[in-house]
Amino acid sequence: VQLVESGGGLVQAGGSLRLSCTAFGRTFSSLSMGWFRQAPGKEREFVARINWRWSDGSTYSADSVKGRFTISRDNAKNTVYLQMNSLKPEDTAVYYCAAAYGRSWSRSNEIDYWGQGTQVTVSS
Repeated sequence: VQLVESGGGLVQAGGSLRLSCTAFGRTFSSLSMGWFRQAPGKEREFVARINWRWSDGSTYSADSVKGRFTISRDNAKNTVYLQMNSLKPEDTAVYYCAAAYGRSWSRSNEIDYWGQGTQVTVSS
């Protein structure tokens, strides 16, 4: 499975960005998808996930982004999105698309596939 991300960039505090991640591979329908992020000098942390394999579309987000970030999917395009609103300087990080065969994951060691990462920088 290959994950290809796009949509990062530079934005002012309070602004918005949308990240996209398209999955390629025969086992795509068996995966749950989501996002992690890693700021300089910090560990990679969970951001959000959406259940795909079980087709219920349920989502789960980290407390730090609840109410500001929304994860969604387009089944026809094999793509998951992360809409980021009200961005803060502390959201600055490399954002990684993640895919896993499990359902309730939130740790990086539970992930089966990673994207290459896309930089998000929020200026104050």
